[in-house]
Amino acid sequence: MNARGFPAFPPGPARRARSPWAAGWLAALTGTALDPQPLRRGRRHAVRGHVGPITISPGRIAATVHDGDPEQSHHSVLRVDPLPEADWERLAAALAARSGHLAALLAGQLPADLAETAGVRLAPEPGQLLPECDCPDWDHPCRHAAALGHQVAWLLDAEPLVLLLIRGRDHRQLLATAPAIPGPVPATTGSTPDGTPARAQAAVAGDGTPAGPAYATTPGPLPRPPDAPAPVVLPPLPPGPGVDVAVLRERIRLAAERAAALLAVPPPPPG
Repeated sequence: MNARGFPAFPPGPARRARSPWAAGWLAALTGTALDPQPLRRGRRHAVRGHVGPITISPGRIAATVHDGDPEQSHHSVLRVDPLPEADWERLAAALAARSGHLAALLAGQLPADLAETAGVRLAPEPGQLLPECDCPDWDHPCRHAAALGHQVAWLLDAEPLVLLLIRGRDHRQLLATAPAIPGPVPATTGSTPDGTPARAQAAVAGDGTPAGPAYATTPGPLPRPPDAPAPVVLPPLPPGPGVDVAVLRERIRLAAERAAALLAVPPPPPG
């Protein structure tokens, strides 16, 4: 089972959702609540740094949350229904349909239109977000689970790919199942340094090389200059009234030689 740990957020100012993924998550959290008061108290807990390190695994988010005394923390969990296999297949097909989507995932981004293109809802609905806590409160969610939910929205703003893991798979698993983009893709095996399957990395080649590998590559030798243009051979020119064919041929020859000389000079660098 894949699991990722995230350090605790320090106390700080209140945050607002900046991404559609964080906004969708908060909508599910608030839609789950039976009473808005625990949500407000949970938000204050989140802002004051009362949530410990967060562990995220497929379908499960866990952390300890306290009311001001770390020695009396409560264990809070948020459970989310994983996506069915058919939804993952649709996401993989939509991912392979556009190399830009592949490049975005490799860069740590989650394209906003990926789920729409696939016809899949990534953000959970209110009934799919199930809070749990070992505190004695009867609220649903309690202030501790609500605090955890608010900080998960902060995580989604910073690392949107976490949403894929919450819904059942991480982005590397999704990339590994995406069909190859049609076209000349290099035959590559193994994995890239970040663990991404090299087949998915190579699939981006249809639209160029990702910025990271491009900057990390040692530049190769410059291409050799183009061959010298062939001598200008003019076709025969028929005589005409009022036209000196010899002068015309000389003018054409001089223009062709001037054009060839200009083509042989490399252009100045930009700027």
